[in-house]
Amino acid sequence: MKKLTILGALSVLSITGCATIVNDSHIPLAFNFSDGSSGECSFKNKRGVWTSQIPTTNAMIRRSDDPLVYDCTTEDGRKTTGSIRSEVEGEKMAASVIFWDLGITDAITDKHRTYQGNVVIAVPPKKEAP
Repeated sequence: MKKLTILGALSVLSITGCATIVNDSHIPLAFNFSDGSSGECSFKNKRGVWTSQIPTTNAMIRRSDDPLVYDCTTEDGRKTTGSIRSEVEGEKMAASVIFWDLGITDAITDKHRTYQGNVVIAVPPKKEAP
């Protein structure tokens, strides 16, 4: 009976430790332009390409271990590009390493990765009319 109880407890701990099980593949991100203007951005990483109107509070982006690259245009035609680095959700990866599969599943799915949640994209200033 003790062995069954211990086995059950270890099973529960192993399942709760894996980011692949507890994390969604996509995360909501908020984007704004630095001067408060509106526009559109294209976002891409190795998992896909997404387009979103800016400002937004709910752009669903696929988690990945590579940077999220953006290419944006404001309504008045100013362009900007850049990237947002991918970060590890530390406690979930640590739990996965200890309890589940040494992080192998999370490394394959990238569900242990995240991007900064509230992103302000710098845009060049408006050109003055001569």
